[in-house]
Amino acid sequence: MALPLALAGSDIIGQARTGTGKTFAFGLPLLQRVQASPADPKRPRALVVVPTRELAIQVAADLTTAGKRTGARILTVYGGRAYEPQIEGLRNGIDIVVGTPGRLLDLEKQKHLNLGDVQAVVLDEADKMLDLGFLPDITRILTKTPEQRQTMLFSATMPSEIVQLSRSYLRRPTHVRAGDDDEPGQTRVNDIVQHVFRTHQMDKPEMLARLLQAEGRGLSMVFCQTKRACDKVAAELQDRGFAAAAVHGDLGQSQRERALRAFRSGKIDVLVATDVAARGLDVDDVTHVVNYECPEDEKTYTHRIGRTGRAGRSGTAVTFIDWREIARWKLINTALDLPHSDPPETYSTSEHFFEALSIPAGTKGRLAVERRERAGLEAEEIEDIGDTGPHRGGDRGGDRREQRGQGGRGGRSRNRRRRSGGREQGAPAAAEPAAATESGGAGAGDDSAPAASSSRRRRRRRTRGGVDLPQSSQD
Repeated sequence: MALPLALAGSDIIGQARTGTGKTFAFGLPLLQRVQASPADPKRPRALVVVPTRELAIQVAADLTTAGKRTGARILTVYGGRAYEPQIEGLRNGIDIVVGTPGRLLDLEKQKHLNLGDVQAVVLDEADKMLDLGFLPDITRILTKTPEQRQTMLFSATMPSEIVQLSRSYLRRPTHVRAGDDDEPGQTRVNDIVQHVFRTHQMDKPEMLARLLQAEGRGLSMVFCQTKRACDKVAAELQDRGFAAAAVHGDLGQSQRERALRAFRSGKIDVLVATDVAARGLDVDDVTHVVNYECPEDEKTYTHRIGRTGRAGRSGTAVTFIDWREIARWKLINTALDLPHSDPPETYSTSEHFFEALSIPAGTKGRLAVERRERAGLEAEEIEDIGDTGPHRGGDRGGDRREQRGQGGRGGRSRNRRRRSGGREQGAPAAAEPAAATESGGAGAGDDSAPAASSSRRRRRRRTRGGVDLPQSSQD
């Protein structure tokens, strides 16, 4: 429905869930526009603003595929990568820029990105950008583009702030809604086979390992609440023989992209993620989503399980609830009107767990060696993209400890080396006279030691109540 309107140049408000083809609904008109309208070949003529790095990469990949024969120049810009390649791409000339709000504003502020020739702007996943606090950035970006432009706004929900944004920056927009008349998220939830189990925290790893051996399971996503839990679950699955990897905000951008590439290509089949990957990650073949920990609210729940059952395919969502999360789950269940208000108490050996998820009888918590067919994350090369974000690596202090030895300080030495009687001694570089006296005993036994000691004693003044005392007979 949106495609003819977009091709005609109309402003659009598209209310659609992920997986309904909205990328091509705005992508094809953008490609047609940049081909038909001559302008400064160095400046972009279309701009796509997205909330996350992962979505930026996915949208740019889809546009590149669709515009392969048109020769359209598409550039992706987002934080966590070095500025230089992005700046060089802008200098060489670009037709369409896909980026996150923060990096787009940074490049514009540095005068590397000029939005004066932009003829079409797309705001994808606008409600997610609102959740992340990007609304002021979006407003600034829109004010830097020409007023006579086409603007297309896409959002799964329409909170009041997004409605106000559309009234301020869209001209007589046409509202297009994909799906049924019900709430988009609600319809999406009901399209997926869902299972909820009340579990014990210590039994979750075993339950997950057996679940991942269910019949017909393909690519699977496991969601955790924290980055630490994400790493722990991924490591546990790897130890049990599964091809798994973690994705969360503490990983460097190159590491995150490596894991996502491996997941899309099938080198790994389990992606353990925080909610940073819950929106915008477009992988069609995900058959199972596991909420290893209960999500914060019904909105997060909907976004998580929306990774499966895409494009008319069947999908399965499994949620583990421990006793601490029962109250939160009941709120989610009530908000979405689900039939799981009292999840059954379940263990890794429970018969109803095996039957509900089609897990073969006798399945254990380790993947059999003969079934370990995936190449694994190691088979995916990591790209050097000049990360500016955090990296995950080994103990960075090891080299420093080797350089400084035992008990020393790293970096440039702060001690002065001197010789006394043929042996090196360490002394402070800027020692006070008294301190030098106290450290002089190390030279005892050498021929020069008595003279040096006597010299140091003569430099010491002895006072009592501000009055000099007579020197000892030794002096």
